[in-house]
Amino acid sequence: MLKTLFFGTSAFAVPGLDVVADRSELAGVVTQPDRPAGRGQRLQQSAVKRAALERGLRVYEPKRLRDFASELQSVPFDAFVVASYGKILPKELLALPQLGALNVHPSLLPRYRGATPIQAALLAGDRETGVTIMLMDEGLDTGDIVLEERLAIGEDEDFASLHDRLAQLGATLLGEALARGESAGAFSSTPQEGEASITRPIAKADLEIDWSWPAARIVRHVRAYAPAPAARAMLGGVRVKILEAHVAPDGSVEIDALVAPNHGRESGAAFARRVQAT
Repeated sequence: MLKTLFFGTSAFAVPGLDVVADRSELAGVVTQPDRPAGRGQRLQQSAVKRAALERGLRVYEPKRLRDFASELQSVPFDAFVVASYGKILPKELLALPQLGALNVHPSLLPRYRGATPIQAALLAGDRETGVTIMLMDEGLDTGDIVLEERLAIGEDEDFASLHDRLAQLGATLLGEALARGESAGAFSSTPQEGEASITRPIAKADLEIDWSWPAARIVRHVRAYAPAPAARAMLGGVRVKILEAHVAPDGSVEIDALVAPNHGRESGAAFARRVQAT
């Protein structure tokens, strides 16, 4: 078995962690430190940390990756695996594993490099996306491709659904990549081809809906951010989170589910009746 070290933070990485733990000699899991979250701003563990601890795996939470690389100098690794870790690995870390570092990226590279490829595909109205397993270099998702597989996007699919399907596909491809690497003693790869595009982290302003947009664009916007952090808009004089919407036969936007301040999830029709009654 390959001796590995896994880097991951968000829920997207958990299926990949399971595969690496089952199919390699996993020496430990590297994740970002606990962070405050929620109204109480209490420290919360990452999804990957919780999954690793449940398996009894050793967890590392380095604040400085270059210092962490120095600590690992004397440890022989065959491969690193990275999935939704949230930080770029410096060259000092990338140089450590004998076969290199694999990255699980939820797009068909070089399209949608960067932080938000799933949202970008939904915003663009793409009919398909996919997962790329690449060998990491010092660039932002610029490494050579080891494996790649396409995935059709459902007509009404939102971020949550597509995220989960891509995470499972990524785990499957990762298992295949590890098997090939172990068998051949190397990860065979080819350079990326095509026009590159870069995505960035989501800002609050990105969530806002402009009601002057075409209906199809508004619906794509809702799907790209549902259920969280959720598209935002003024409706009936109230700022709401819109969770589900579709284009009605007359070409207008029909809101199927939203959340208004101090209220739970409700249909657009129920919200309209409540606002009219006040």
